[in-house]
Amino acid sequence: MKFIVLPIILFSLIPFLSGNVRFRDDEMMKSHHHHKHFIPQDSYLPNFKAKDQDQIKVHLIPHSHNDVGWLKTANEYFWGTNKKVQAAQVQFILDSVISALEGDPSKRFVYVEIFYFMKWWNQQRPKKKESVQNLVKNGQLEFANGGFCMNDEATTHFEDIIDQMTLGHKFLKDVFNVTVNIGWHLDPFGHSSTQANIFAEMGFDAFFFARIDYQDKDKRLNEKNMELLWKPIGSKDNQGIFSAVTYFHYSAPPGFCFDDACDEEPIIDDEEGEDSNINKKAVDLVEYFQNMADHYKQNELLHLIGDDFHYSNAFKYFGNIDRLIKYINDHPQWGVKIFYSTPSAYIKEINKLNLRYQEKTDDFMPYSDVPHGYWTGYYVSRPTLKGMVKEAGRFLQSVRTLFALSQFSKVSNEVDNMRKDMMMNTYDLEKAMAILQHHDAVAGTSVQKVADDYVAILNRGVSGAKKVNK
Repeated sequence: MKFIVLPIILFSLIPFLSGNVRFRDDEMMKSHHHHKHFIPQDSYLPNFKAKDQDQIKVHLIPHSHNDVGWLKTANEYFWGTNKKVQAAQVQFILDSVISALEGDPSKRFVYVEIFYFMKWWNQQRPKKKESVQNLVKNGQLEFANGGFCMNDEATTHFEDIIDQMTLGHKFLKDVFNVTVNIGWHLDPFGHSSTQANIFAEMGFDAFFFARIDYQDKDKRLNEKNMELLWKPIGSKDNQGIFSAVTYFHYSAPPGFCFDDACDEEPIIDDEEGEDSNINKKAVDLVEYFQNMADHYKQNELLHLIGDDFHYSNAFKYFGNIDRLIKYINDHPQWGVKIFYSTPSAYIKEINKLNLRYQEKTDDFMPYSDVPHGYWTGYYVSRPTLKGMVKEAGRFLQSVRTLFALSQFSKVSNEVDNMRKDMMMNTYDLEKAMAILQHHDAVAGTSVQKVADDYVAILNRGVSGAKKVNK
């Protein structure tokens, strides 16, 4: 019996020793694409011409997916500590991206997690804040989703989802006077019709997401149904929301990741040097997008450029993509034009095409990335944490009721101070609940240390709000 136990223990440690890859994302992404290599071997010659077709226009969407806790706590992610676990540093991502946008009006960036952005914003000087407001105003910096986090869709309650979205949207409205209209759930582990209905009733124009069953995705790729009209059963007036499954997960095209976390060679466009690689890389990217177009109804495409915690060195990432954009666009005979864009700009162009899309009414659940690999364990994992979140959510609603009733009290300095304390304590619980809606929080998919931190955050929020009851 002793000889059996040791191999079992060693085998159980393999996932922890093999790195920080979440499940089998790499296998899933590679299996979803059926690229036909129709470009001839001499395609790297300058006079290469692609196959006859309408010009393909590719909206490149630079983005960084920033988990509000997962392998590290949310604060560790923001400050960039505990690098042995993961070299992620959100404050420097925002510093670097904003500087890059300021230096070039053609660049675009999409940001989602308002928990982090608010934390970064509160540290900025007035001059920097004014600059960022201008970036938002001219469309270079676009906020998608607009919630405190990218919430889970399977283990959350609809009131808690709406609350965390409200918290982020209010900040964006107060600071930038913008109303977010794009749903952006790239990482939650499956997608519910309830979430689609919430976004539709919030007035969103579109809903982008990445994780659907691998067999469903294969079928949609083959039948050109990666984009659809989602009409959840029971939705008001049978309203729907334009929805799109991202092509290559939420990553850059394979071989074109230029973040410090990636190992790709830089794009070299030195015509006098022997190590110039821009022609080969450009044609590889043209081939990729031509193959991508084979899976869509139109030649107006959207592709993401980024991944988990990318762009801490935005100048490096943008610099390499800049060279590719210029080189490819200088070869119109290839039939592909690429440019920085945003989800809202893509939706605007898609609407002009007046296409008809397949309709869907049910969920994209359960999610499976490989045969027999159903992501359903998190529906019940860490039940204590899930129970705490549910109880705290109901407690928050009662606290809000008491706070509302307090507004009928007579006005005095004592009552006014009491209201301010109540408002602050209620807000702290709202923030804690918003963080816990993250798809690695209430879902129970974080490491133990981070799960403990989530519990501490929630307990602090609840403890403070209990003062409202007294």
